[in-house]
Amino acid sequence: MRSALDKLISGAGFLLAVGLLIAGGLLTWANVFIANQVHDQLSQQHITMPEKAALETKAQHDALDQYAGEPLTTGPQAKAYADYYIAVHMDAMADGKTYSEVSGEYVSMTDEQQASPEGQALGQVRQSMFMGDTLRGLLLYGYAFATIGTIALYAAIGAYVGSVALFVLSLLGVRHARKVEPVTQARGVPALA
Repeated sequence: MRSALDKLISGAGFLLAVGLLIAGGLLTWANVFIANQVHDQLSQQHITMPEKAALETKAQHDALDQYAGEPLTTGPQAKAYADYYIAVHMDAMADGKTYSEVSGEYVSMTDEQQASPEGQALGQVRQSMFMGDTLRGLLLYGYAFATIGTIALYAAIGAYVGSVALFVLSLLGVRHARKVEPVTQARGVPALA
């Protein structure tokens, strides 16, 4: 009975090991696919990270100095550029207002007010804020996908480690099943005729 139980548990362990191995392969593929897509999509934009001299605040230097002058091709670069370069310029341009607030001001103007120099200037800020928000959002999507790819890599490593552990434990279970003698009669109990 013990031998059969060992074999059953070992067989289930082998199946789980194979399942984890397949999951690890799929997660590895997801990591590579996402990393390639993020790199290709970001590099097609031809964005160069700002040089150190172009940065104004300590927060900008802390986030961007490590990437100074490099082409923007990774998720972490995209996040740093979106949050510490684009956002800073947008805040300065609109005095800390969001696109929604600037657009609301512009839309609430009469046609005559929109045609005035102040209205045209606000319209330009509105358009720049829209473009900045769009670019910022797209860069942050790149960062989000890169993060998902990184999580897939860690999950793949976990799946591979789990697969190896289950495979080894299953082999030990099979070895143990061979050592256990099949019990046909309990000690001290007379055999039935």
